[in-house]
Amino acid sequence: MIYRALRPLLFLLPPETAHHVGFGALRLAMAVPGVGAVTQALLAPSDPALEVEAFGVRFPTPVGLAAGFDKDAIGFAALGRLGFGHVEVGTLTAHAQAGNDKPRMFRLPADRALINRMGFNNRGSADAVRRLAAPRSIPLGVNIGKSKITPEAEAADDYRTSALRVAPHADYLVVNVSSPNTPGLRDLQSVEKLRPILAAVREASEEACEVAPPLLVKIAPDLSDEDVDAVGALALELGLAGVIATNTTISREGLRTPKAESFGPGGLSGAPLKARSLAVLARLRRVVGEECALVAAGGIEDADDAWARITHGASLVQIYTGFIYGGPLSPRHIALGLARRAKAEGFARVADAVGTAL
Repeated sequence: MIYRALRPLLFLLPPETAHHVGFGALRLAMAVPGVGAVTQALLAPSDPALEVEAFGVRFPTPVGLAAGFDKDAIGFAALGRLGFGHVEVGTLTAHAQAGNDKPRMFRLPADRALINRMGFNNRGSADAVRRLAAPRSIPLGVNIGKSKITPEAEAADDYRTSALRVAPHADYLVVNVSSPNTPGLRDLQSVEKLRPILAAVREASEEACEVAPPLLVKIAPDLSDEDVDAVGALALELGLAGVIATNTTISREGLRTPKAESFGPGGLSGAPLKARSLAVLARLRRVVGEECALVAAGGIEDADDAWARITHGASLVQIYTGFIYGGPLSPRHIALGLARRAKAEGFARVADAVGTAL
């Protein structure tokens, strides 16, 4: 209710400014002694039906926060108090970089969507290490990408550098080759280019850790069906822990927002992504079966959306744009809605429903 009143005020600000204001206010509030614990006690669902184990990690609920919100790992502990089952930070790159020129984020309220061309703005993976080592109450994923200044031929080494730094502090590690906002990055999704990157990251993780964190790859919704199949097959070949489906889309098809093309290039997230992200997820599930965990992202706004992803193969779901439009109670509402839906459908646990629609 409070967020509904505040959202019009936040939406008067440029999107990136509103993000900094809102995220900063959350971190300040959670830093007040006792506030974080009380908030978590009030908002974090405690229903055992929500508990999930995926790639060897136990999650209190299937509902997490996607990468991109906490790019520099400055507030994951505060975000964890809101009832998320996990938080994924990043994308972090080996070199600090400012990202693309502003403005680089745009709201499309008529479509419940965002367009961003941030360009992996972050302080670099080395800068994040100290913060990643801080205590947290829920699992933490770390998402790594290629530095803009790094040529494609050196991409594997660039990812390796970040993996060496952050793997010891990650509950799971994600290789991001699917953002549309770094030139040439999506070309790395081809199996021939992706295989050496994943091998380098795995080798670095094993070198840096006694027990390497589970390794996942995040893919785009704009891949052809054949390329989706190829990535799924590669995940099985390499024994990856999981695949995240999907990142943002470069498509502008079906938007209600007039002159959306005037915002320029960038990745579209939010409600318009629902259908394609679900289709990619279902296709991946048919390829990998139960051998590789799937994480659903893209267009998830409510428990019905989350339930559709789970029954089409996702063990976990992630929100971002739905969190921006829905507010801080979104993770709780979605999680509790999932628990109710599972019980109504005759499942003892949400996890028991994974893949049952296929």
